[in-house]
Amino acid sequence: SYVSGQAAEFLGVPTDTLSQIVLHLGNGASASAIVGGRPVDTSMGLTPTGGVPMGTRSGDLDPGVLLYLMRVEHLDADALETLLNRQSGLAGYADGESDMQALEKRAAAGDANASLALEAFATAVRKTIGAYAALLGGIDLLVFTGGIGEHSAEIRRRVCDGLAFMGLVEGDPAGKVRAIHTEEEKQIARHCRALLQAG
Repeated sequence: SYVSGQAAEFLGVPTDTLSQIVLHLGNGASASAIVGGRPVDTSMGLTPTGGVPMGTRSGDLDPGVLLYLMRVEHLDADALETLLNRQSGLAGYADGESDMQALEKRAAAGDANASLALEAFATAVRKTIGAYAALLGGIDLLVFTGGIGEHSAEIRRRVCDGLAFMGLVEGDPAGKVRAIHTEEEKQIARHCRALLQAG
């Protein structure tokens, strides 16, 4: 909510005129499809485990994987929860490393697992953008936020690679891609105040 409002303010247009995709990319990661300032879809499901891969969370996967792990590896619910929430995602690809800056350094030095982690993450985010663009019938703005979204030009470049046909080019000052700092606590406070004032 905060970021989509800031994006509209940055462009000098009303929020209710925009179709946006907001990518909150950090150790946790989510994508939201937003029309007129209201979300119509988000990548996380019942829990934060769903969606794109994250620092240690798996993101979406084939439900058959869980059945396989239960039947063949004899994992119970607690072990599955630990695996999916604390040992998967970027860490699962890259020998336990979930820090994006460390992964970028390792990838630049030729580490194949770190490179795989970066590409898997960027590809999953790019696929989500494509799905949301179809859902929205096109987008006016793609916004990156969160620790990775704001600070990693490399990830923004990888995510946008191949999306120029939609006008999504990282680093184009006149383009549809923006990195915006989020103020989650401020937005939560605003919502709380509005609820209190409403009685």
